[in-house]
Amino acid sequence: MVGWWKGILGAAVAVALGSGCVAAQDAAGSAIACGGEVIARATVGGVIDGRTLVLSDGREVRLAAIEVPPLALAGNLAGNSGNRTGEAAKAALDALTGGDQVLLRQTEAGLDHNTDRYGRLVAYVYAQRDGVELFAQGALIEAGLARAAGRIDGKSCAEELLTAEKTARAGKLGLWGDPYYEVLNADAPVDVLAQRGRFALVEGQVVSVRQSGATIYVNFGRRWSESFAVTISKRNERSFAAAGLDVMRLAGRHIRVRGWVEARGADGNVPGIEALRPEQIEIADRN
Repeated sequence: MVGWWKGILGAAVAVALGSGCVAAQDAAGSAIACGGEVIARATVGGVIDGRTLVLSDGREVRLAAIEVPPLALAGNLAGNSGNRTGEAAKAALDALTGGDQVLLRQTEAGLDHNTDRYGRLVAYVYAQRDGVELFAQGALIEAGLARAAGRIDGKSCAEELLTAEKTARAGKLGLWGDPYYEVLNADAPVDVLAQRGRFALVEGQVVSVRQSGATIYVNFGRRWSESFAVTISKRNERSFAAAGLDVMRLAGRHIRVRGWVEARGADGNVPGIEALRPEQIEIADRN
């Protein structure tokens, strides 16, 4: 079983050091898709997991815009294969950044909000190799060792990461070869509900879109008391429109939504995902 994740790691490192999701800057400072100004330059002292680094000065860094499988418990790789992918993601991140100098680029929140509640820096991470910046998040997603998260800063960055994820998913690379991480069917609400508390992708055809009070409901079934639905706060509708997504006109469209599965309804038996950001929703009937 150990050979399985070592094979995935080999593919990950090949992608990371090859010509896949690598963002480069020329002498004139050409634009990059993900991340803003450089908030730190530092050497990586260690890797905790597939999206957490420790800098040589002791600061911890959380990679923005990705979700990675958890590490195996107690070093046991014989359990869930997703955990083995978590081990591979950690090893690939170490191969990309361990002992190297990295650039940390700020998230959309800006310099004053680049830490999470645990005090970790949250940033887009670029390893510096021979004058080229290697984009860590992009490499992990393209190798199938991470998924694009529900928050991605900027349209161009979202397009880059979602395109890389689509390619890895089509090729069943890494975690996409594990049924545990398959895209869930919105027409099977029981299966979706079983994943409550978990980050997941859910896909299906929208039956209707309704507003009730301050909430917009994107419904995937006619029985609202049973069917999966995506909820969007009315106050966020403008940000979706600015991204080219008219949520009130999604009825009849086939969409893919990503986020944390919640249980709603009086008895907590109705599955849903709250969409806070437009990048959480993809129009799937055109790709």
